[in-house]
Amino acid sequence: MSGRPYFDGIMTLEDVDFAGKRAFVRVDFNVPLGQDGKVADDFRISSSLATLRHILTKGGSAVLASHLGRPKGKPAPQFSLKPARDVLEHLLGTPVQLAPDCIGDEVGRMAAALRAGDVLLLENLRFHAEEEANDPGFAAALASLAHVYVNDAFGTAHRAHASTEGVPRLLRPAVAGLLMKQEIDFLGRLLAGPDRPFIAILGGAKISDKIDVLKNLIDKVDGMLVGGGMANTFLKARGLDVGKSLCEEDALEVAGEIMSLAESRRVALLLPVDFVAAGKIAAGAETVVADDAGPIPEGFAIADVGPKTILSFCEKIKTARTIFWNGPMGVFEIDAFARGTLEVARAVAAASAAGAVSVIGGGDTARAVAAAGVRAKMTHISTGGGASLEFIEGKHLPGIVALSRKEGRP
Repeated sequence: MSGRPYFDGIMTLEDVDFAGKRAFVRVDFNVPLGQDGKVADDFRISSSLATLRHILTKGGSAVLASHLGRPKGKPAPQFSLKPARDVLEHLLGTPVQLAPDCIGDEVGRMAAALRAGDVLLLENLRFHAEEEANDPGFAAALASLAHVYVNDAFGTAHRAHASTEGVPRLLRPAVAGLLMKQEIDFLGRLLAGPDRPFIAILGGAKISDKIDVLKNLIDKVDGMLVGGGMANTFLKARGLDVGKSLCEEDALEVAGEIMSLAESRRVALLLPVDFVAAGKIAAGAETVVADDAGPIPEGFAIADVGPKTILSFCEKIKTARTIFWNGPMGVFEIDAFARGTLEVARAVAAASAAGAVSVIGGGDTARAVAAAGVRAKMTHISTGGGASLEFIEGKHLPGIVALSRKEGRP
């Protein structure tokens, strides 16, 4: 991929001598847990390994900090990071201590006792309301545990929390981990210098979640494929009766504006031309395939793109040299409505194998790629859905802005 890496003035691991130092590493171990309480998908944990191994092999020790779930500012056993610790210990091949809390005298003693190669995982940051409030005292307590700050949690970089924005203001240098650097480089190059044709695939439920992404990308892409519930709003703005389907009435004007922008900029904006509609969005529901020539059957709602749309989208994806995908094409969690999303995933994988650069925008899209069995074939899968969208919108993410800059760099 051509172009200058985005935010290339940020300090990274390579700019720090870790020998004899404790690194406070903000990781993103906010992983899904199964009914048995064990980690159901270790992608985010395994994605942190390169950074941790770098620190440890360079003679440093690591104090890891993360949140998990939404414990609402107080301890909740079901959101303990112990399951993540168990997986990390296995993947890293070295003992990982789990602290009883993330601040306090005992935690301070455990951190001070670390030696080169040791790893300490703090308990869930969000057991304290001060984390999300970016409380200065809480940030100072966290910062006191280490000598160097490393942010490898891109998925939380859009949040100005104590561990992502407060601590790096106090603990310097504050540098990007290897995963963070990779996220910044791949997502940044989509904005700065993508190989062409550049195709964006956008899905999910609502246009309102992606208005700024749509507007920012329309000036940068050669084609845009729109599926999922958000496509219904575009279709209704064009005059189609979408029946009981999810549709944002207050976003119809925005949808029309985006279609006009695409036309004026000669960007190919592909919308679904047929659909899988269902009497209810549930397994075993009655389904029909309808097209945009007529109304959706009474009482039915669109749940996936149809076979003609899948063919059209996949043909367009074949032409791409750069692909950004965020949002499923339908309710892919239900098998009857998963085909559109899975076929698009396979088409993106095939394009990647043919030399295209594919960047997957985290969240549901990352889960869809995994469900299609093609995760390993994608060029880059972001660990942050919301963060990747805000980055593509052109916003400055607090967790990135707070990092140290190389001398003489903006």
